[in-house]
Amino acid sequence: MSSSVTREPRSAGAEAEAGTGSPSARPAGAEQSGRKAAAVRALLAAGSGALLYLSFPPRPLWWLAPVALAVLAGCLRGRRARAASGLGLLHGLGFLLPLLVWTSQGVGPVPWIALATLEALMIAGTAAGIALVGRLPAWPLWAAAVWTAGEALRARAPFGGFPWGKLAFGQADGILLPLAALGGTPLLSFGTALCGFGLYAALLAAREKPRRATAAVAALAVAAPVGAALAARPLVSSAAQDGTAVAAVIQGNVPRAGFDFNAQRRAVLDNHANRTLQLAEEVRAGKTPRPDFVVWPENSSDIDPFTQPDAYRVIDNAVKAVGVPVSVGSVLAPETGPLRNTVIRWDPAKGPTDTYDKRKIQPFGERIPMRSVVRLFSKDVDRVSRDFGPGKEPGVFDMAGSRVGMVTCYEAAFDDAVRSTVRAGAQVIAVPSNNATFGRTQMTYQQLAMDRVRAVEHSRTVLVPVTSGVSAVIRPDGKVVQQTEMFTADALVAEIPLRSSETPATRLGPLPEYALLVLAAGGLGLVLARRIRARGRAA
Repeated sequence: MSSSVTREPRSAGAEAEAGTGSPSARPAGAEQSGRKAAAVRALLAAGSGALLYLSFPPRPLWWLAPVALAVLAGCLRGRRARAASGLGLLHGLGFLLPLLVWTSQGVGPVPWIALATLEALMIAGTAAGIALVGRLPAWPLWAAAVWTAGEALRARAPFGGFPWGKLAFGQADGILLPLAALGGTPLLSFGTALCGFGLYAALLAAREKPRRATAAVAALAVAAPVGAALAARPLVSSAAQDGTAVAAVIQGNVPRAGFDFNAQRRAVLDNHANRTLQLAEEVRAGKTPRPDFVVWPENSSDIDPFTQPDAYRVIDNAVKAVGVPVSVGSVLAPETGPLRNTVIRWDPAKGPTDTYDKRKIQPFGERIPMRSVVRLFSKDVDRVSRDFGPGKEPGVFDMAGSRVGMVTCYEAAFDDAVRSTVRAGAQVIAVPSNNATFGRTQMTYQQLAMDRVRAVEHSRTVLVPVTSGVSAVIRPDGKVVQQTEMFTADALVAEIPLRSSETPATRLGPLPEYALLVLAAGGLGLVLARRIRARGRAA
């Protein structure tokens, strides 16, 4: 009994990768040439990942992202899914190992390498999907959708997802940024990927002189995202719709960097209280405009003011001195249950009123999944001796008439966390953060770029108070108008526009991403249908 299976044509390099062929069937020179070609592809795949890393902040090299994906497309061209997944893994490691090196601060290389490898494995699966759709007509469109689908998966799994490294978050200075206001970060990532794959298709068209239709598709793949971004420019505005407010952002600094930033009891709180008292003096002296409200960073009170009377007094005195509402980031430690990463609205007359509990809790940072297993690889898990629990509702505070939505640190990476806050009525977004754990690494600049993309996505001013820097004031058009130095006590005071209109991205929510997921599934479905038909004809 025999069976017949159709096979797609394979190059010598592909046969060498798969380990097929024998010395008697294939000349030794061809085998050696195939190995060299495979080695070159592997180096280019890893190099494309490094190029993608270089496109991210603090470097303003956003245009390297399409170039990186064009190189990756060249590596994947003609590869079968298994070989493509290996090349995708190398690309992912070349990208994520340098991008996420800050996760090794204070805990060593094991968590960093484990996280980067896990995320790179998911990119490997994405690369396999890109290779599968690579033979379809208009393949850049399908490939860009598959890339966006891979990002959607990484944003949700495992352990609630890790969206860090989305293409969109490297485009805060790019010409495609208005796409964020049109369809959110998924559309911005899709547009960037389409430009990259279209660039490679255009290079192929120039070299191989294909049919006019193929060349037109290649050109359109590059031109369409740029044209859509230009058409979306009117959605990007910093005009005041509901008047203006004067906001103050406090950066108190920490006594030391790293995991022990708050080891000295009340030092972090005292720093932020003292910088607020200094601001109050500057206002009384006429050196600084009087703010309408003040925002402090995440963990700016390093002890629970509801259980520690001295912490309560320090905060209350500072708030009374400045005379306006202050949002205070603190860790609350109830007698039972998980800890809470909480932002407190503190009124100069009424004291603490409203609270917001962080909803997206960072795995292996604020909570430890599979603690007993993880402990086998790193004893540092026990530094988180008590897990944090997530909040349930968006937090929007009335700060002297301004509706200020709270998105705490890590939450800024998640589309739904930011959107739900704006939909709850926020006229301004505040992203209180604490990056002291990660020292002077690039992490704070990567997060600042996320905040800039969110400003454009939802057409809101974004205030970024950080314990140790970089704190910033970001206009709704994504431009940073003020920022601090790292590990420097400072206060930023700025008049900001209040806005209440919703961008298409805010109104549509996850629908653009769902549409791109359907597109990716459609491309993969076409590949599957082709293979089924081919096997049916060969049977």
